[in-house]
Order: sequence, then C-alpha cells, then structure tokens
Amino acid sequence: MAALMVSTKLSFNNLKELLELTDGNLASHLKALEKSEYIAVNKSFIGRKPNTTYEITSSGKIAFDFHLKAMEELINQHKQ
Repeated sequence: MAALMVSTKLSFNNLKELLELTDGNLASHLKALEKSEYIAVNKSFIGRKPNTTYEITSSGKIAFDFHLKAMEELINQHKQ
C-alpha cells in the first residue's frame, strides 16, 4: 500500500521487484487488497504481452492513513 501511495500506478512486476516477493505471495496480497476495494486492478496489453497495473483507491488511501495514525499512536504510547 505504501508503494501505491507514492506512485499512482505500478505494474505487477514493478511491485514484485520493489517488495522482493514471489509471484504467489504478491498475488495473494493483491487479491486481498482488491477484495477490500483498497486497490483497483487494470489489465491491458502492451503489444502482445499482458500488463496488469494496480492503483490505490480513495477508500484504500483512507484505510492507509488510518493505519499510519494507529501506528503513530502505538509508537507514542511506547515512548512514554
């Protein structure tokens, strides 16, 4: 999700390389995010090669911001 907050669209291969995940592992995470409607999937062809890109949705941005705030609160509580 963090990668998609920074880049508007990323391909499956870009995400796989960036996150250093296997195809299967990444696919299962992306499927869960898609099911939660946190990401949108766009399938197309570049020449004859299939190309799948992912982008974060508005509800995904809200969920990610909520997650960051919760992490900040947890860190701040631990500092005290």
